[in-house]
Amino acid sequence: MPIFKKKNEKFFEQWTPDMAYVLGFFAADGTITVNPRGSCYLALQIADKALLEKIRGKVKSNHAIGVRKRDKNEQTLYRLQIGSKKMFTDLMDLGISERKAHSLSLPPIPRENMGSFVRGYFDGDGNVWTGYVHKKRKKRSFVIQTAFTSGSKKFLMSLKSELERSGISGGTFYSPKENVYRLLYSVRNSVLLYSLMYANLDSDLFLKRKKKVFENYFARMHAAVV
Repeated sequence: MPIFKKKNEKFFEQWTPDMAYVLGFFAADGTITVNPRGSCYLALQIADKALLEKIRGKVKSNHAIGVRKRDKNEQTLYRLQIGSKKMFTDLMDLGISERKAHSLSLPPIPRENMGSFVRGYFDGDGNVWTGYVHKKRKKRSFVIQTAFTSGSKKFLMSLKSELERSGISGGTFYSPKENVYRLLYSVRNSVLLYSLMYANLDSDLFLKRKKKVFENYFARMHAAVV
């Protein structure tokens, strides 16, 4: 007997911190599709199974998480696919399209949910790096840098504008390869991004390994001045 598939059809209907995070993550790593019979699906495929299980819980889904084994030098991927015309339509209204790689747009996000959305997108298509710069000088500098990546320059430009409204200025655009754009922030603004994404965090939706990079940097800087 088939198992009835559950989900919260209204999940993307109203803004909450968890909805904003999942939407941000979906903007980075999600897809929506319509099959030849007109059925609508949304899917996430990521390497972190624990996070995907948390997202599944937030949308009150009992759908199975699929496993995609890859070559031994590549991470195993986990996939959650949900069929829902309502959720599909809500995501479309929020700037997600079937071929969003180069057409992704940033929806109007309530100020109180901006940090959660940015954290979600960062966990999907962002990275944080620490290391030395000016290596040839007598005194090297240990820095932290944060970046967001997208195939849509329009999306990143809108994100940059929204971050400026949150007090995070600067940011450098560059294109590491054709049709790929990156928005890079250096030390001061990386610290501000951490505060935006994690301050007063009352959610279990975040990638521990990325948050840990920030915290290791702060601990090192604190130790250097004590």
